[in-house]
Amino acid sequence: MSFWVEVTVSVLLLIGGTFVLVGSIGLLRLKDIYCRLHGPTKATTVGLGGILIGSVIYMSHLHGYLTLHELLITLFLVITAPVTAMILAKVAMHHRAKMMDKTRNQHMVITARAQRPPETENEADDTK
Repeated sequence: MSFWVEVTVSVLLLIGGTFVLVGSIGLLRLKDIYCRLHGPTKATTVGLGGILIGSVIYMSHLHGYLTLHELLITLFLVITAPVTAMILAKVAMHHRAKMMDKTRNQHMVITARAQRPPETENEADDTK
């Protein structure tokens, strides 16, 4: 295998592994659920992207043709991670999960919790 391919794959694996480690530590160390969402969704997505791109380069060099399996996994991660984080944040907000005192924009969460869902407003208009 070429020296530069090995160096490139090694650097991508180290960068990816570092981001995954930082995201995992963030998941353990951060205080509330709103802060904990940043670890797995932001850092881990970048970390797994680096690992998978390193895998694409390695497997393409090994087989002699471009492999796209890892790119499909990366695409799936990039699409699903933000959606999952948004759903988890909305569930935490509606279940009134505690926030740290240092959390900024707490008034926005209180305002969002006080709003009624659109279905309830439409049903109230139909009964009048």
